[in-house]
Amino acid sequence: MAKKSLSDIDRNFQNKEIGGRELEFHAIPSGPMELGGFAWYEQDKVFCRLPREALPKLRKDLQFLAWHTSGGTVRFRTDAPTVALSAELDSSEDMNHMPRTGSGFELHRGRGADMKFVSCSTYPSGGKTIEALFDSEPPEGTRDYTLYFPLYRGVNSVRLGLTPGYTVQAPSPRTVSKPLLFYGSSITQGGCASKPANAYTAFIARWLDANFINLGFSGSAKGEPAMAELIASLEMSAFIMDYDHNAKNPEFLRETHPPFFRMIRDAQPNLPVVFVTRPDYYADRESDRQRWDIIHETYQTALDAGDKHVYFVDGRTLFGDDNRDACTVDGCHPNDLGFYRMAKGIEPAVREALHNR
Repeated sequence: MAKKSLSDIDRNFQNKEIGGRELEFHAIPSGPMELGGFAWYEQDKVFCRLPREALPKLRKDLQFLAWHTSGGTVRFRTDAPTVALSAELDSSEDMNHMPRTGSGFELHRGRGADMKFVSCSTYPSGGKTIEALFDSEPPEGTRDYTLYFPLYRGVNSVRLGLTPGYTVQAPSPRTVSKPLLFYGSSITQGGCASKPANAYTAFIARWLDANFINLGFSGSAKGEPAMAELIASLEMSAFIMDYDHNAKNPEFLRETHPPFFRMIRDAQPNLPVVFVTRPDYYADRESDRQRWDIIHETYQTALDAGDKHVYFVDGRTLFGDDNRDACTVDGCHPNDLGFYRMAKGIEPAVREALHNR
């Protein structure tokens, strides 16, 4: 029997290819496009989540993961009948427990909580090039778009393809002017969402109509003072602190968690800070109970000292009780259901923090 692929049998598994369409390509970012998630882009002009000058001072793992574009977005408006994309990734590595679409691009139409999914791209096995047709039958008129960058790949270059003669316009203003900033582990980075906009960070930012900066680093968010300094140097509307998983043990978390928070607080006394404990909590593990106590103690100490800008999210509640085991791919990393439930549990605290600021 001749060997077939699933895409040969079912066209719904085929990528939407650009094919022979005539397109005019625009570099991203260019003109009035709004780039998000790369706080130091203006000085470095590369898709890196940390400043290039700081990388040599950081651990090798952070130097590598900083180039993963998790949380990167570009927003624009256009009335073009066709919207496409051409991109070159920095590697061809696949992950063994996360679909390739999570390390592709994803396009949404509309703005804020009213955004609707359009399409997502992937790449061939062992490939680094993406060419994708995203929107070929959009509604008439000028529309807002948000393009999400890959969660677990770096991006060397990316171009937006439009029907010739149509222009890129500035996106509609956001409801929240300054970005949300998330700091944490692989869960924060987006492992293992099936597509970039399904990470909990992206859900929350979309629902609040806010830009966001994702400083989630797989296995590598250790609460270092150097990272606290970088975060404290940025303007943001709220800071969500979620690096419990990367503390190697409760003792390490106790040594780093309060000082990390204090560095942020000393630099920005009125910044809303949301503490989050791990969602994959197991009551029979003593270390999980200790970690929860340490994070809550940081929060409670700040409250007792008169800090009116701290909030606490109990991670034990995030996956819920109903089919809790269905929320991860491996007992730790959330799937789309897990990320959705995390976002539903964390968003109210972030919304309250923004309201009270």
